[in-house]
Amino acid sequence: MSGQVIAFFVLALLTIGGAVFMISSTRVVHMVVSLAFTFLGIAGLYILLEAEFVGMTQVLVYSGAISILMLFGIMLTRHDAMDVMVRAGWTKQLLRLAIVVFFIIVGFTLYRAPWDGAPVAFSEQNNVKEIGIQMFTHYMIPFELVSVLLLVALVGSIILAKKEADDE
Repeated sequence: MSGQVIAFFVLALLTIGGAVFMISSTRVVHMVVSLAFTFLGIAGLYILLEAEFVGMTQVLVYSGAISILMLFGIMLTRHDAMDVMVRAGWTKQLLRLAIVVFFIIVGFTLYRAPWDGAPVAFSEQNNVKEIGIQMFTHYMIPFELVSVLLLVALVGSIILAKKEADDE
């Protein structure tokens, strides 16, 4: 077993574990932290697949900015910090069993699948250069439309925030 396979399993476990903790947690802050770990695991998988630019963007945007934004949103809003006790009924136990069976079937299928052992030479291409060429040659109009949409959303949020401040 090579180091790349071990890194894949660790990152996949981090990703899936974060997602499972996010779903099963009852506190919102714990959910956000679990989601951040899921984002970090996904970023590691991107880097492992030699998509370094996408991986670093995942770390900066999702693991950093989005998670911090969610934490600030939770801290700045009013909410009760009481825990909700959820009783584990037979349906929840049945769902857990179904999830375990699903992962066993997926793992067995992946283990039995015929994989081509030839290495892929991703390192010969410059990912950032290729993304830039594609973005500014073939996808220029959608790129500009997204930037205008983000600008309109920014101006709209400022107007809504200013309107709420004037009402208080």
